[in-house]
Amino acid sequence: MPELFAYTDGACSGNPGPGGWGVLMQAREGETVLKERELSGGESPTTNNRMELLAAINALESLKRPSRITIVTDSTYVKNGVTGWIHGWKRNGWKTASKKPVKNAELWMRLDAAQAGHDVIWEWVKGHAGHPENERADELARAGMAPFKR
Repeated sequence: MPELFAYTDGACSGNPGPGGWGVLMQAREGETVLKERELSGGESPTTNNRMELLAAINALESLKRPSRITIVTDSTYVKNGVTGWIHGWKRNGWKTASKKPVKNAELWMRLDAAQAGHDVIWEWVKGHAGHPENERADELARAGMAPFKR
């Protein structure tokens, strides 16, 4: 059975500013890539954190059936949020520990719903460190941003 991976990244020119997100989806058996798919998009004005979230959301929403997938992100915001902070936010009615509204709450809710039907493993990788799939996701994010830059 092939393993599914989604390498996700977000980019922003200025924060806020025009932004893009990118996803490299791979089905692999061991080191062999059986199938690959690229996704990207963007918006303006936006923030880097929103683009990082949208990359993970779009990766999950692109799945046609319940799947086991490893999502590889260079965003500690996404990784820590989805594996830790989100549980408290949901308990507190989408408020932080200091009772303030969670930033990007609508995207966190969408990510939570998108991952619900899947077995998701979240991995963090250092960005801009020569990781080939992360570099490809970064290129896709920049391509997604391009139409929104003047």
